[in-house]
Amino acid sequence: MRDPREEIFVQERPWGQFEQFVSNERVTVKIITVQPGHRLSLQTHEHRGEFWQVLDGPIEVTVGERTWSAQPGEKVWVPQGAVHRMANRGDAPGRLLEVAFGDFDEADIVRLEDDYAR
Repeated sequence: MRDPREEIFVQERPWGQFEQFVSNERVTVKIITVQPGHRLSLQTHEHRGEFWQVLDGPIEVTVGERTWSAQPGEKVWVPQGAVHRMANRGDAPGRLLEVAFGDFDEADIVRLEDDYAR
């Protein structure tokens, strides 16, 4: 599965611009809101890769062995099978746009750590 960040299409318009992240592919699109002091499970997916764009933040992001503070506008690629997590260490809700590439099924989540005992 390829990293879609390299194929983002930016088109200038008289009123500004748009960014096109994907065209004519099977994807699932979400906006994920992480409340202050919370984090998602440390997890993997066998059947999909995920592209994230931070909308509000910063959001603490883990992909593989790397953890960093992703800033608004930052684009992140989570390869299929990679260990990943997002967390909000701030004091306001943080949001990410998620575009999942591949077969989407919530049952595909393998939780390695989970604060909510799921």
